Amino acid sequence: MLKYREVLRLHAQNLSNRSIASSSGCSRNSVAEILSRANELQVSWPFDKDISDEELQEILFPEKNKSDLRKRPDCEYIHREMARSGVTLSLLWHEYVEACRNRLEIPYSYRQYCRFYHRFATVSKATMRIKRKPGEIMEVDWAGQTMFIKDQITGEMIPAYIFVAALPCSQYAYVEAFQSVSTENWISAHLRAFSHFGGVTRMIVPDNLKTGVVKASSTDPIINRTYQEMAEHYHTVIMPARVRHPKDKPSVEGTVGIISTWIIASLRNEQFFTVAELNKAILEKLVEFNQKNFQKKNGNRQSAFIEEEKFALLPLPASPYELANWKKAIVQYDYHISVEKMYYSVPHEYIKYEVDIRITQKIIEVFFKNFRISSHMRLQGKEGQLSTLPEHMPIHHKQYLDFNRDYYLKWAKAIGPYTLAVIHAILDSYKVEKQALKSCMGLTKLADQYSIERVETACKRALSYSPRPNLSSVKTILKTGQDKLHSNDRQTVTTKKEEVSSHGFTRGAAYYGRKEK
Repeated sequence: MLKYREVLRLHAQNLSNRSIASSSGCSRNSVAEILSRANELQVSWPFDKDISDEELQEILFPEKNKSDLRKRPDCEYIHREMARSGVTLSLLWHEYVEACRNRLEIPYSYRQYCRFYHRFATVSKATMRIKRKPGEIMEVDWAGQTMFIKDQITGEMIPAYIFVAALPCSQYAYVEAFQSVSTENWISAHLRAFSHFGGVTRMIVPDNLKTGVVKASSTDPIINRTYQEMAEHYHTVIMPARVRHPKDKPSVEGTVGIISTWIIASLRNEQFFTVAELNKAILEKLVEFNQKNFQKKNGNRQSAFIEEEKFALLPLPASPYELANWKKAIVQYDYHISVEKMYYSVPHEYIKYEVDIRITQKIIEVFFKNFRISSHMRLQGKEGQLSTLPEHMPIHHKQYLDFNRDYYLKWAKAIGPYTLAVIHAILDSYKVEKQALKSCMGLTKLADQYSIERVETACKRALSYSPRPNLSSVKTILKTGQDKLHSNDRQTVTTKKEEVSSHGFTRGAAYYGRKEK
């Protein structure tokens, strides 16, 4: 299926139809047809809501049908004609279509026509010469040869990997050394190359290395998400070279070979102890390399870049891209996800769903199907910290946020002075307020179980025993029904206790199950 979304997105960035066709893997006629139909129906990027390619095809081309009976093009004839000056695939396709119509045959589309020829050209080792436009492409790669940094303590030689970026139009180059070929270094190298050039090309052509391309494909490659995000930030397009086809990026391949001589080989007798020292020496050689005169034409790479290409580069954005890492996680039952042993809340509706997490130096963002559903400041310090937003909690969980000191004091005041005094006593008896609030909650549950009148009476009874009663004493009074005794009953019980206490531990008749006389 055609990439309708990608075509409209790239068109919104003012790319040419040829560039859009190359990036999205379709013909220029298809691009023109899509843009024309989108203009008629007033469909443009960005969309008000997320729309898939299938939905866009139903909107733009509801009548789309496929035909099976088609005339296969003669690839040998196409190859012979392409060798002539001024002949293009577009011209040959128009002639092919006209011939099919005269013979009442069904022709292939331009896209399929080009596919047949490209497949034939690949087998016959034919090379298509492409004229590069200024500011159109930046070709990037890691050099095959490495340099070395010497450890000052052990004397171990640590490899340093060389990143190379070249502009095909002017052959202007940028070179930098890194200690690894990680994704972070790959992105950082691009950012410094953009800064060195003072602008951004409309397309970037990398090799199919894992740090840039997750899955290589001639028609539908899967780009590393961080790499794709960086390209969108700089309004450029990632267009990987075909697998095992270095001629798709000849400029950087040639530059790598020359740099192996002019920079790597020329520094072979020098020792470097840090990457910064190595890059300082590389920069000096790079300036010399870019200012070296061409052999077959006037000027050098730097002058050609300034005069012919710099003006055509896209401007740098106001702020540089902030490097971000992506990971996947499943939202747990406590509606939190774990990032480096820190916990961040997500709306509870997404429990047990898989989400994407974008991790930057300061921000943690959570996405579900490309929509951001949560954002937190990144926690620092001791492991196990939580960042929980109230709006992410279920309703019955939110209620517990309101159960604070003021809530329980207000509740006790509404019941009576004795309950208020007991609440004050409970709050003052604990060093940790959360423990006190737990006891206060237990008192409210007793009110629900026995009634607020009995709780007030029980609190009064508990205060007569101790100036600082706890929850257990109030609970015992309510359970034994002591709050229901009248004052006369209490005096009788007190008198009997005094009589019993005068005789020590003497057991009465009630102890042995008999009635008192």
